[in-house]
Amino acid sequence: MVLNIAAYHFTPITAPAALVSELHAHAERNALRGTVLVASEGLNLFLAGAAEAIADFLDVLRADTRFADIVVKQSRSAEQPFSQLKVKHKRETITFRQPDVSPLAGRAPALAPATLARWIEQGHDDDGQRLVLLDTRNREEIRHGTFAGALTLPIDRFTDFPEAVAAQREALADATVVSFCTGGIRCEKAALWMQASGIDNVWQLDGGILGYFEQVGDYGYEGHCFVFDQRVALDAALQPLAAKPGPNGAAER
Repeated sequence: MVLNIAAYHFTPITAPAALVSELHAHAERNALRGTVLVASEGLNLFLAGAAEAIADFLDVLRADTRFADIVVKQSRSAEQPFSQLKVKHKRETITFRQPDVSPLAGRAPALAPATLARWIEQGHDDDGQRLVLLDTRNREEIRHGTFAGALTLPIDRFTDFPEAVAAQREALADATVVSFCTGGIRCEKAALWMQASGIDNVWQLDGGILGYFEQVGDYGYEGHCFVFDQRVALDAALQPLAAKPGPNGAAER
């Protein structure tokens, strides 16, 4: 059985190239596969391998005080879902191209999965304000599943998000907006951008859909959650929809 981990962490990294070399060597030594993206703003990774090898990698990572409290989401698969290991230095942990919005300046408000489930059940937030679940993912991902009644956007890449949201300002007015994505990194950046652009009362779903599945299950969610590897998509029990041959998965989540 293969252990799969997904994680991201925003923290200043002054020498990303050096960290790339260090993490690549350690992941390779542990026979891990997947993608690790290192940027000056932090780390974004999706790795798979033997449980003891993953544990060793995380021990080394968390020994670095910058990543001591990194939150990791786990799932298991019968086969290795990645064909190779890629550790890269990138300009951003997830390409957004909004330089005026930095995750290093502070997080957007994070909503716990259990709280979102309660809001979905009651049809509004705790103040009685209507709820809008905003999917920050692309069309291909949404095709596999999303929250019932979520506002979805006709985008093919995350960089299209600001323009698409600008056309939905009326739908977001006077609402509590909860942005969500696969693992949390996109909805966190999206929430920060929306706050900076004047959209009030915005939350991010802490841990994304995968975190919601782990803690709540599929309440209010329809279908599967697309993942960027050969498993294609996961159900609420974090079991794969299928396996497919193909290139190494990306770390976008």
